[in-house]
Amino acid sequence: MLTSVDNKKKYSIITYGCQMNFSDSEVVSSILNKHGYQSCDDFANSDIILLNTCSIREKAELTIRKKLESFKKLKKKNSNLKVGVLGCMAERLKDKFLIEEKIVDLVVGPDAYRDIPNLLDEVELGNNAVNVILSKDETYGNIDPSRFNSNGITALVSITRGCDNMCTFCVVPFTRGRERSRDPKSILREIEELKSKGYREITLLGQNVDSYLWYGGGLKKDFKNASELQKKCSLSFSKLLDLIANKFKNMRIRFTTSNPQDMSENVLNTMAKHKNICNHIHLPVQSGSDKVLKLMNRKHTVNDYKKLIDKIKEILPGCGISHDMITGFPNETNEDHRLTIELMKYVKYDFGFMFKYSERPGTLAYKKLSDNVPEKIKQKRLEEIIHLQQEHSFINLKKFIGKNCEVLIEKESKKSASHWAGRNDQNIMVVFPKKNHKPGDLVNVKINNNTSTTLIGTS
Repeated sequence: MLTSVDNKKKYSIITYGCQMNFSDSEVVSSILNKHGYQSCDDFANSDIILLNTCSIREKAELTIRKKLESFKKLKKKNSNLKVGVLGCMAERLKDKFLIEEKIVDLVVGPDAYRDIPNLLDEVELGNNAVNVILSKDETYGNIDPSRFNSNGITALVSITRGCDNMCTFCVVPFTRGRERSRDPKSILREIEELKSKGYREITLLGQNVDSYLWYGGGLKKDFKNASELQKKCSLSFSKLLDLIANKFKNMRIRFTTSNPQDMSENVLNTMAKHKNICNHIHLPVQSGSDKVLKLMNRKHTVNDYKKLIDKIKEILPGCGISHDMITGFPNETNEDHRLTIELMKYVKYDFGFMFKYSERPGTLAYKKLSDNVPEKIKQKRLEEIIHLQQEHSFINLKKFIGKNCEVLIEKESKKSASHWAGRNDQNIMVVFPKKNHKPGDLVNVKINNNTSTTLIGTS
């Protein structure tokens, strides 16, 4: 492996998809740095380009494929350039990428990033390299992420990997494996390191953070076989959250993503107990129809979800609530769509992420259900829920006018060099004049105006 300063090979990482992928890219960067590679923002001058990919929707895969095609030209100009695919597309399309299309040189799954330096050595020898083996215990807990794209103020801290829920539309259990939780000591150590570097806010991250359960290591599904001592000493998500909030009182704490079936009242009470835990919960529901939820293999009913929403509003008045929604799922009728609209009107979310259903090869929905909602109807329903969400967002944000918000300054506003931008407790973006403030400051901002996505104020 080349390790001298003059001969360091340069790598670029392009990340698509969820926050977990961005967190993983920081882990990959750290691994490469420790093995004598150097980060580079210029594709044309890179020796290695890695694409950390997302398979959650067809559109994401199409975007990544276009990017791979663009690198064919670069490879013609630079015969030494190597291109690799990481993440969720790696496991599903390894043979197609490496053997059939021959458009990449290495393919690495989410649990095999420690093996990247060895795989790159194989590539140097002229061999294709692949490792997509899923792990029962890999959490990368002892790796200090490089934070190569960080603003130095907010950071992602991964606490779980994988998912056991087996929603029929989702590829995550197949691409990221079963649920396992990270050693709390390594989580605290990482946050302590971030604190020492001046970070002001962390987001605890996982496919399903509420199912965090540490009992000494291993898959969550094996907890039933743990010893009585392990069970007695186990750490749930609410206990972890309480531990972190107590230890790091001067840092803001967020978490995502929550699953309705796993979120407990204990988590809500812990949030209410600590001022430094932000008052926002991202709570994907996917549909307002019990029929569709059953087809999706979601483990909650609409009534269960409403009760949880009511409990959140009771224990955490003013808590920001956001959602994920899929429209046009197989067999979804006009009545099912109406029920989704009704649920949105019941909750009145602050914001959300809304998508048309697209088949994902390998999932149960792909195997068992016909994608039988016409594209035109999917689009119409999507436009309706987006429009309704915009209405709710505008109304909810208008309620902040005349009130003061505590805002953590993250960056300069995209639209004005004379304004700062940062998020309030409810995860709403706030912009306000710079004055004498700087990134990383917590500022009280009086809200004077709003759009459907942003609050506008003065400090």
